[in-house]
Amino acid sequence: MIKKIKNIFIEGAIPPLFIADSIAKHATKKNIGAHSIFLGQIREDVVDGKTVKAIEYSAYEAMALEKMQEIREELFSKYELSCMHVHHSIGVVNAGEICLFVFTSSKHRNIAMEACNEIVEHVKAELQIWGKEIFNDQSHQWKINS
Repeated sequence: MIKKIKNIFIEGAIPPLFIADSIAKHATKKNIGAHSIFLGQIREDVVDGKTVKAIEYSAYEAMALEKMQEIREELFSKYELSCMHVHHSIGVVNAGEICLFVFTSSKHRNIAMEACNEIVEHVKAELQIWGKEIFNDQSHQWKINS
């Protein structure tokens, strides 16, 4: 059986109502005892005296989605998760807006929290997603993850 690969990409910032709706949809799932949520937000960093006003994300989408599917399968086999949702922005996301939304659910909090943290680390280290920092003066540079 071929599994359908889930699209994790959202054009622009991830809206707060999308996040709230995702949480609300889980109220009917009575076997869940814990959720863990990570929200990545664009910082207004100052780099070499210039202020970051936005990050423009691009990706090798097919490769990133295939890798995310591998990560999903690995973590579902490692942890007793009820649900796992990952959403990442593509395009321009302004400082203060959300660019990454990771949401895990399980019967127990430690499992949900550990899995959520591990997913974030995999996404940052392994997915073919790049960010270009856009500064207030309209100059830009590729972001280096720390």
